Amino acid sequence: MSRPRTPANRRPASPRRVAKAPPAQPLLLVLNKPFDVLTQFNDDQGRATLKDFVDVPGVYPAGRLDRDSEGLLLLTNDGRLQARIADPKHKLPKTYWVQVEGEPSDEQLRQLRDGVTLNDGPTLPAEARRLDEPELWERNPPVRFRKSVPTAWLELVIREGRNRQVRRMTAAVGLPTLRLVRVAIGPWTLDGLQPGQWREVPALLP
Repeated sequence: MSRPRTPANRRPASPRRVAKAPPAQPLLLVLNKPFDVLTQFNDDQGRATLKDFVDVPGVYPAGRLDRDSEGLLLLTNDGRLQARIADPKHKLPKTYWVQVEGEPSDEQLRQLRDGVTLNDGPTLPAEARRLDEPELWERNPPVRFRKSVPTAWLELVIREGRNRQVRRMTAAVGLPTLRLVRVAIGPWTLDGLQPGQWREVPALLP
């Protein structure tokens, strides 16, 4: 007995996705990701990953932090919390301390505050201010400086999550980034964590 044919203009109904139940014990971890560590738990090239520092099963990053950037990374086992933190539509502020090559001018800071046009479109306005050199851990390996060019520190607060956005923004105004440290996401901060250290915090939606 032949089966009835599906009309060409109608697709078979796809199975409905069932929302994953929240975990019985939601977890939220704050990690200080070291420099040169991938924001993932496995790597087939033998590079350093989160697995080298976090031994908690079932958690995954809420958002990303580039391999050559340092600082605050949040990990959770709760999909709703992960989406709330990582999805740019929620516009959680992300605070970065940025060491740049050059001496920032008022005009360059104004450009960052107004929004910078990148190759994937204009950014949202950022909060940008000069920053006295912060007390941070030594980076390994150290930053390479050009002795003939001064450096300075900025604090940048953005509410987007584009690929390498902060580095591209500072480069666009003539201030190449030398070192990039994320110190806060929304209400969460490093609060004294050293590179590779993490702590558990209440898993509450901001």
